[in-house]
Amino acid sequence: MTTSTTHNVQELTTKLFQAFDTNTPLDRDEYVGVVDNFEDAYKVQDAVLTQKSAPVAGYKVSLTSQETQDLFNSDSPLYGAQLANRFVQSGFNLDLTAYNEPLVEVELMFTAKKDLTPSMSEVELLQNATVAPTLELPDARFKNWFPKLDKYLVLCDAAVGGAVVYGNQRDGADLDLATLARVSAVLSHNDQEVASGVGSEVLGNPVTSLKWLVEKLFSQGKDFPAGTHASTGTFLLPLSLTAGTWKAQFTEGFGSVSVHVK
Repeated sequence: MTTSTTHNVQELTTKLFQAFDTNTPLDRDEYVGVVDNFEDAYKVQDAVLTQKSAPVAGYKVSLTSQETQDLFNSDSPLYGAQLANRFVQSGFNLDLTAYNEPLVEVELMFTAKKDLTPSMSEVELLQNATVAPTLELPDARFKNWFPKLDKYLVLCDAAVGGAVVYGNQRDGADLDLATLARVSAVLSHNDQEVASGVGSEVLGNPVTSLKWLVEKLFSQGKDFPAGTHASTGTFLLPLSLTAGTWKAQFTEGFGSVSVHVK
């Protein structure tokens, strides 16, 4: 790992945990260059996660479209481990004072019905998971982070994980890949449409994102056991999460998911 004249990796790890623990954001410019590659950034993420001493229930995948990769000058998706208490059901009441500068995205979440492995095809992964509509709410431990946060700091910071609000889960065995590519969603704020997107924006298919995640985890010696969640990437460019009711209405029988923000 490289070092900065201002901060080092150990200090970044400590400061990230403190920022998470106290909801006191850091100055992003002070930490640029402390980590300069994906491998080391994942190590920092793991070290911060260890300090949180809380169960992990799943992951979020970020930078899954050309547009979002271009924003952060990346040629690859990223993943971040998510704590169990950050996966909440539709209708959740969210207090903005518990967050820093959250955004809102529209995604699909997969939950493993059995252990998922990289040897499984996309069809097999879908058959062995449930699928739910979600509002993914990214947030960072840095001030003024979107969209200029350094990609390695994004990764150190659990891929800027905030919360995942999910709706009714459907059995993936009853679905097919084509359905997940064409599923679309309309995002509204206080009943006013503000954005829309389609599943094919996520690496061509959200299941492709799930497969990338499972393969990436196994390459790092991590598994994907039954019950693990994966929020697989946004259908649309994120918006700032503000007070009011946010709702995403999905096609293809996925229904809707909402969060009440105060």
